[in-house]
Amino acid sequence: MASTTAGLTEAVLYDALVNYLVSMARTVEGAMNRALDALTSLDSARTSALPGEVFLLEPRINEMEIMIDEHAIRLLRRGSFSDDEMRLIVAALKITNDLERVGDLAVNLAQGAVSLREMPGTRIPEELLPMALAVRAMVSKSLGALIFRNVEMATQVLESDDVVDQYRDRIFENLLATMTQQATLVTSGMQFILATRHLERIADHATNIAEDIIFWVRGLDVRHGRGLTMRPDLSEGQAGSGIAGEGPVVGSPQGAAVIENSHAFDAGVTPACDTERA
Repeated sequence: MASTTAGLTEAVLYDALVNYLVSMARTVEGAMNRALDALTSLDSARTSALPGEVFLLEPRINEMEIMIDEHAIRLLRRGSFSDDEMRLIVAALKITNDLERVGDLAVNLAQGAVSLREMPGTRIPEELLPMALAVRAMVSKSLGALIFRNVEMATQVLESDDVVDQYRDRIFENLLATMTQQATLVTSGMQFILATRHLERIADHATNIAEDIIFWVRGLDVRHGRGLTMRPDLSEGQAGSGIAGEGPVVGSPQGAAVIENSHAFDAGVTPACDTERA
C-alpha cells in the first residue's frame, strides 16, 4: 500500500510540472497575441488597451518561471526517476527560460506598438501581418506539441523557422528602400525593423521549445540542424504523439485547431489570454 501511495505521489508531482508548464505557456501565448494584435492594428480603437495588458502579464510570467524552476529542483532532489522523467525535468527547465523570453519580447512589441501609435502617417509593412501570422502558428504549434506530447507538431515548427526568416529579410529590404526615399518615415521604419527582429526571435524560441519537446518525448537531440528521423514502424497516431496510442493525429480537427490558438486544447488550466479579433 505504501508503495502504491508513493507511486501516486510521484505521478502527481510530474503531472503538476507539466500542468505548470502548460499554464505558463498559455499565459505567454496570450501576452504575445495581445502584442501582435496591437502591432498589426495600430488604427483600431479596440487594440489601444492591449499593450497595457501585456505589461501587466509580464510579472505573472516571471513568477511562473520561478515557480516551475523551484518545482523542477524539488523533483531533482528526490533522486529517483525514470529516463522519461529526467528528460521532462531537463526540458522543463529549458522551456521555462524560452517562454520567459517570449514574454519579454511581447513586452518589446507592445512598447513598439505604443510608440508607433504616436507617429503620424505610420504605414504598416505589407508583409508584417503574414509574418505575424506565421509566428503565431509556430508558437501555437509548439504549445500544442507540449500539451499533447506531439512530435509531429513539434517537427512542423522546426520546418517553419526559415519562412519567418524570409519574411524578416524581405520586410527589412523594403523598409530600407522606403526610408532611403522618404526621410520622414525613418523613425517608424526603425520601429518596424525592431519589431520584425522581435518576431524572428520569438520564432527562434518556439523552435527551441519544439526541440526540447522532441527530446522529452523521444529522447532525440535535434538541436543545431541535427536531423529528426521518424521511425517508419510507427503508425500515424504514434508518430503524432511519440507515445503509442496517445495524442491526436496532426490531420485531425484537434491538430488543425492549434494554428488558431492552443488555449482550446486545455481550457481548464488557466483562463484564456487571447484577444478577440475583429
